[in-house]
Amino acid sequence: MDGLASTDPLTQFHDWFEEAKRSEPNDPNAMALATATKDGMPSVRVVLLKGIDPRGFVFYTNLESRKGEELTGNPRASLCFHWKSLRRQIRIDGAIEVVSDAEADAYYASRPRDSRIGAWASIQSRPLENRDALKSRVAEFTEKFADADIPRPPFWSGFRVLPRRIEFWQDQPFRLHDRLVYTLGENGWTAGRLFP
Repeated sequence: MDGLASTDPLTQFHDWFEEAKRSEPNDPNAMALATATKDGMPSVRVVLLKGIDPRGFVFYTNLESRKGEELTGNPRASLCFHWKSLRRQIRIDGAIEVVSDAEADAYYASRPRDSRIGAWASIQSRPLENRDALKSRVAEFTEKFADADIPRPPFWSGFRVLPRRIEFWQDQPFRLHDRLVYTLGENGWTAGRLFP
Protein backbone atom coordinates (compact mmCIF):
# COMPACT_ATOMS: atom_id res chain seq x y z
CA MET A 1 0.00 0.00 0.00
CA ASP A 2 2.57 2.56 -1.07
CA GLY A 3 0.87 5.95 -0.98
CA LEU A 4 -2.84 6.21 -0.28
CA ALA A 5 -4.45 3.54 -2.41
CA SER A 6 -7.77 5.40 -2.61
CA THR A 7 -9.38 8.41 -0.99
CA ASP A 8 -12.55 6.33 -0.56
CA PRO A 9 -12.33 3.36 1.82
CA LEU A 10 -15.27 1.59 0.17
CA THR A 11 -13.41 1.64 -3.16
CA GLN A 12 -10.35 0.26 -1.36
CA PHE A 13 -12.53 -2.41 0.27
CA HIS A 14 -14.00 -3.46 -3.10
CA ASP A 15 -10.50 -3.79 -4.58
CA TRP A 16 -9.29 -6.02 -1.75
CA PHE A 17 -12.54 -8.00 -1.62
CA GLU A 18 -12.31 -8.81 -5.33
CA GLU A 19 -8.76 -10.10 -4.79
CA ALA A 20 -9.95 -12.17 -1.82
CA LYS A 21 -12.70 -13.74 -3.93
CA ARG A 22 -10.02 -14.98 -6.32
CA SER A 23 -7.59 -16.26 -3.67
CA GLU A 24 -9.50 -17.44 -0.58
CA PRO A 25 -10.53 -21.11 -0.78
CA ASN A 26 -13.64 -20.72 1.39
CA ASP A 27 -16.01 -17.87 2.22
CA PRO A 28 -14.04 -14.72 1.34
CA ASN A 29 -17.10 -12.87 2.72
CA ALA A 30 -16.60 -14.35 6.21
CA MET A 31 -16.12 -11.66 8.83
CA ALA A 32 -15.77 -11.62 12.59
CA LEU A 33 -18.61 -9.63 14.13
CA ALA A 34 -17.96 -8.15 17.58
CA THR A 35 -20.89 -6.95 19.65
CA ALA A 36 -21.34 -6.04 23.31
CA THR A 37 -24.13 -6.09 25.85
CA LYS A 38 -25.51 -2.86 27.28
CA ASP A 39 -23.07 -3.19 30.18
CA GLY A 40 -20.10 -3.77 27.87
CA MET A 41 -19.55 -7.55 27.90
CA PRO A 42 -18.14 -8.31 24.41
CA SER A 43 -18.74 -11.33 22.22
CA VAL A 44 -17.51 -12.21 18.76
CA ARG A 45 -18.49 -14.73 16.10
CA VAL A 46 -18.05 -15.20 12.35
CA VAL A 47 -20.91 -14.21 10.04
CA LEU A 48 -21.13 -13.70 6.29
CA LEU A 49 -21.20 -10.36 4.50
CA LYS A 50 -24.30 -10.41 2.28
CA GLY A 51 -24.27 -6.89 0.91
CA ILE A 52 -22.28 -3.68 0.71
CA ASP A 53 -23.58 -0.32 -0.41
CA PRO A 54 -22.49 3.31 0.06
CA ARG A 55 -24.04 3.27 3.56
CA GLY A 56 -22.36 0.15 4.88
CA PHE A 57 -21.91 -3.59 5.32
CA VAL A 58 -24.94 -5.91 5.58
CA PHE A 59 -25.47 -9.29 7.21
CA TYR A 60 -28.63 -11.19 8.18
CA THR A 61 -29.67 -13.04 11.33
CA ASN A 62 -32.39 -13.99 13.75
CA LEU A 63 -33.18 -10.78 15.64
CA GLU A 64 -33.82 -12.84 18.80
CA SER A 65 -30.36 -14.47 18.67
CA ARG A 66 -27.64 -13.37 21.07
CA LYS A 67 -26.09 -11.06 18.48
CA GLY A 68 -29.50 -9.71 17.51
CA GLU A 69 -30.36 -8.86 21.10
CA GLU A 70 -26.94 -7.33 21.73
CA LEU A 71 -27.15 -5.18 18.59
CA THR A 72 -30.65 -4.03 19.53
CA GLY A 73 -29.55 -3.11 23.05
CA ASN A 74 -26.18 -1.62 22.06
CA PRO A 75 -26.33 -0.63 18.37
CA ARG A 76 -22.59 -0.52 17.67
CA ALA A 77 -20.34 -3.21 16.24
CA SER A 78 -16.95 -4.02 14.81
CA LEU A 79 -16.18 -6.24 11.85
CA CYS A 80 -12.91 -7.91 10.92
CA PHE A 81 -12.10 -9.59 7.62
CA HIS A 82 -8.96 -11.74 7.64
CA TRP A 83 -7.70 -13.10 4.34
CA LYS A 84 -4.84 -15.40 5.26
CA SER A 85 -3.89 -16.16 1.65
CA LEU A 86 -3.36 -12.43 1.03
CA ARG A 87 -1.90 -11.67 4.48
CA ARG A 88 -4.46 -8.90 4.90
CA GLN A 89 -7.15 -7.84 7.28
CA ILE A 90 -9.73 -5.06 7.35
CA ARG A 91 -11.27 -3.74 10.56
CA ILE A 92 -14.52 -1.75 10.48
CA ASP A 93 -16.16 0.08 13.40
CA GLY A 94 -19.54 1.77 13.35
CA ALA A 95 -23.12 2.15 14.40
CA ILE A 96 -25.83 -0.33 13.46
CA GLU A 97 -29.13 0.03 11.68
CA VAL A 98 -31.74 -2.59 10.81
CA VAL A 99 -32.17 -2.98 7.05
CA SER A 100 -35.51 -2.09 5.48
CA ASP A 101 -38.24 -4.73 5.22
CA ALA A 102 -37.88 -4.60 1.44
CA GLU A 103 -34.15 -5.39 1.64
CA ALA A 104 -34.71 -8.22 4.12
CA ASP A 105 -37.57 -9.66 2.05
CA ALA A 106 -35.51 -9.59 -1.15
CA TYR A 107 -32.51 -11.28 0.42
CA TYR A 108 -34.65 -13.85 2.25
CA ALA A 109 -36.44 -14.76 -1.00
CA SER A 110 -33.05 -15.38 -2.67
CA ARG A 111 -32.04 -18.02 -0.10
CA PRO A 112 -32.39 -21.74 -0.79
CA ARG A 113 -35.74 -23.18 0.35
CA ASP A 114 -34.08 -25.30 3.07
CA SER A 115 -32.35 -22.21 4.48
CA ARG A 116 -35.70 -20.41 4.64
CA ILE A 117 -37.20 -23.40 6.48
CA GLY A 118 -34.19 -23.35 8.81
CA ALA A 119 -34.83 -19.72 9.70
CA TRP A 120 -38.30 -20.70 10.97
CA ALA A 121 -37.13 -23.90 12.66
CA SER A 122 -34.16 -22.57 14.62
CA ILE A 123 -34.81 -20.75 17.86
CA GLN A 124 -31.32 -19.35 17.49
CA SER A 125 -29.06 -19.12 20.55
CA ARG A 126 -31.62 -20.88 22.79
CA PRO A 127 -30.83 -24.19 24.54
CA LEU A 128 -31.40 -27.27 22.35
CA GLU A 129 -32.21 -30.55 24.08
CA ASN A 130 -30.80 -32.64 21.23
CA ARG A 131 -30.47 -32.69 17.44
CA ASP A 132 -33.71 -34.64 17.14
CA ALA A 133 -35.59 -31.64 18.54
CA LEU A 134 -34.16 -29.49 15.75
CA LYS A 135 -34.95 -32.11 13.12
CA SER A 136 -38.51 -32.25 14.44
CA ARG A 137 -38.91 -28.48 14.06
CA VAL A 138 -37.48 -28.64 10.53
CA ALA A 139 -40.01 -31.34 9.66
CA GLU A 140 -42.83 -29.28 11.23
CA PHE A 141 -42.08 -26.19 9.14
CA THR A 142 -41.36 -28.22 6.01
CA GLU A 143 -44.86 -29.63 6.30
CA LYS A 144 -46.39 -26.24 7.19
CA PHE A 145 -44.93 -24.62 4.06
CA ALA A 146 -45.11 -27.69 1.80
CA ASP A 147 -47.37 -26.11 -0.81
CA ALA A 148 -46.74 -22.45 -0.09
CA ASP A 149 -44.22 -19.69 -0.36
CA ILE A 150 -42.13 -19.37 2.77
CA PRO A 151 -42.54 -15.84 4.15
CA ARG A 152 -39.72 -14.13 6.00
CA PRO A 153 -40.17 -14.71 9.73
CA PRO A 154 -40.97 -11.53 11.69
CA PHE A 155 -37.95 -12.24 13.90
CA TRP A 156 -35.48 -12.48 10.98
CA SER A 157 -33.86 -9.50 9.29
CA GLY A 158 -30.56 -7.83 8.54
CA PHE A 159 -28.25 -5.30 10.10
CA ARG A 160 -26.09 -2.73 8.37
CA VAL A 161 -22.84 -1.58 9.96
CA LEU A 162 -22.50 2.14 9.19
CA PRO A 163 -18.72 2.58 9.14
CA ARG A 164 -17.04 5.41 11.01
CA ARG A 165 -13.55 3.92 10.96
CA ILE A 166 -12.01 1.43 8.51
CA GLU A 167 -8.47 0.11 8.84
CA PHE A 168 -6.60 -1.81 6.13
CA TRP A 169 -3.70 -3.96 7.36
CA GLN A 170 -1.10 -5.56 5.09
CA ASP A 171 1.52 -7.96 6.43
CA GLN A 172 5.12 -6.84 5.92
CA PRO A 173 8.48 -8.43 6.78
CA PHE A 174 9.80 -8.18 10.34
CA ARG A 175 6.34 -7.22 11.63
CA LEU A 176 6.68 -3.74 10.10
CA HIS A 177 3.14 -4.03 8.80
CA ASP A 178 1.41 -1.41 6.69
CA ARG A 179 -1.69 0.10 8.35
CA LEU A 180 -3.92 2.55 6.54
CA VAL A 181 -6.85 4.00 8.48
CA TYR A 182 -9.85 6.00 7.25
CA THR A 183 -11.99 8.02 9.66
CA LEU A 184 -15.35 9.54 8.80
CA GLY A 185 -15.86 13.14 9.92
CA GLU A 186 -18.23 15.98 9.11
CA ASN A 187 -16.41 16.66 5.84
CA GLY A 188 -16.13 13.04 4.70
CA TRP A 189 -13.35 10.50 4.96
CA THR A 190 -9.79 11.32 5.98
CA ALA A 191 -6.95 8.83 5.61
CA GLY A 192 -3.66 8.32 7.38
CA ARG A 193 -1.17 5.71 8.49
CA LEU A 194 -0.58 4.05 11.83
CA PHE A 195 2.62 2.65 13.31
CA PRO A 196 2.55 -1.14 13.16
